[in-house]
Amino acid sequence: MARVSTRFQTPIRLLACLTLLFASGCSQQQGSDVISQFREGKPQEFLQTSVDRMATLSMHDNLESLYLLMSKLYLRNPQELKKSGFLDARAAEKQVREAIELQQPLPTLGGKKDLAALSYAMSPEFLGDRVGAFIYAIGSMLVTAHGNRLEFYMTDAINPVFISNAARNIEKATWILSQRQNKNGEPLLFSNEISEEGSNLSFAVEFGKIVARLDLLTQMLDERYRRIGLNYAQSLLFLNFLPVQ
Repeated sequence: MARVSTRFQTPIRLLACLTLLFASGCSQQQGSDVISQFREGKPQEFLQTSVDRMATLSMHDNLESLYLLMSKLYLRNPQELKKSGFLDARAAEKQVREAIELQQPLPTLGGKKDLAALSYAMSPEFLGDRVGAFIYAIGSMLVTAHGNRLEFYMTDAINPVFISNAARNIEKATWILSQRQNKNGEPLLFSNEISEEGSNLSFAVEFGKIVARLDLLTQMLDERYRRIGLNYAQSLLFLNFLPVQ
């Protein structure tokens, strides 16, 4: 076997050393990243699959989108804030937040929630704070669709059909918000606006984000349950015994 010339040995050794140092540095960096993520994780996350974690984050983000929409609706509809009985929007928003997250009724809706509350809140017969009622109705509908939970763990089951239905209901609610009018021909709630002075489609955009998150979660849930069934079918097909220890 031919020997490497002496004048090439030093550069080759230097390159080898640099490669080893680089690999060692990367390994240490990856190890540090893993340790850092481990420390930052919450104890309950160990009881969540990746889909459970995504469902939890999706629920959190969807509710935050709703609360942002509520704030914007109060700005565009100050007369509704007066109906709420609160002096400022923050107090009114806090009541709606707590009612959604604690799964309590909103006083102005007479015990109605999710779809029943949504129909009532956007009807001409409703005379209370329409902003708070509208956001509460959608929020409670989302919680109901997720099995009346805000966080999800391995033992929880989420029905993808209900999540998909919730997405479609959001689309319908968005249409109702933009189209439904009172007897004077004015919108029940002012939201999106397209006029000569300019356009404001931020409401439709935020609702679109909620729908997109729900549709993505639906797909992931479908795939998870499909894989569970497929894995079981494969175990039968290949007659594999399952481990017992």
